[in-house]
Amino acid sequence: MAKKQMSREGFEKLQEEYTRLVTVRRAEVAQKLKEARAFGDLSENAEYDEAKNEQAMLEATITQLEETISNAEVVDDDQISIDEIGVGSIIKIKRMDNDKIETLQIVGTTEADAATGKISDESPIGKAAMKKKIGDIFIVEAPVGELRFEVIEISK
Repeated sequence: MAKKQMSREGFEKLQEEYTRLVTVRRAEVAQKLKEARAFGDLSENAEYDEAKNEQAMLEATITQLEETISNAEVVDDDQISIDEIGVGSIIKIKRMDNDKIETLQIVGTTEADAATGKISDESPIGKAAMKKKIGDIFIVEAPVGELRFEVIEISK
């Protein structure tokens, strides 16, 4: 798996979630399994089956988080350029067809949250904006056709 860039904040959130799942959720699921076993015959025990499924899903999530964390490349603030767009950059872009200005932050895929203006470096806009400088115009292929944006500002 290739290294995935993410902010220090995003990396720490993943580590917190991993720790919570390993220390708290594993114990909760183990307790559910123990209680379900006490109900007797496991072949017709819906609670046991449900607890086993929950355990399997939890372990899959933990494995996925371990993989993401071990393949993370943390981008600290001092590594973020204000000359060229990269992961961590906060950008102000103007849509050329309607002059609407948006402020977005380019983040790693695990941190993306469109509602808060955090877009992935692998999203259509994020991918097209990478390595651009102030004044550059970039084109994004969208279902509605080509969208043209101009980079107004880059900060961190």
